[in-house]
Amino acid sequence: MTPEGPRCQSCGMPLARDAQGGGTEADGRKSSEYCSHCYQRGAFTDPAMTVERMVERVTARLTSMNLPAGMVAKLAGEIPTLHRWAR
Repeated sequence: MTPEGPRCQSCGMPLARDAQGGGTEADGRKSSEYCSHCYQRGAFTDPAMTVERMVERVTARLTSMNLPAGMVAKLAGEIPTLHRWAR
């Protein structure tokens, strides 16, 4: 089961699951692309983050949520295709 709706284009989290409703742009507007964990005030919260580290972080988080290994691999495998990393 793949989450529906827009997903963070950095970590893949469904934006609907972001308690803060998404990250924020420099002018305070909500970001339509990034979650609050990845993006605040128009900048990435960890600008040194690499795609490899993000895959590791997402894999660990999804595994801790007891998701099936196949689903974890599928979702983590999509990270490199997200806007932040596909540029």
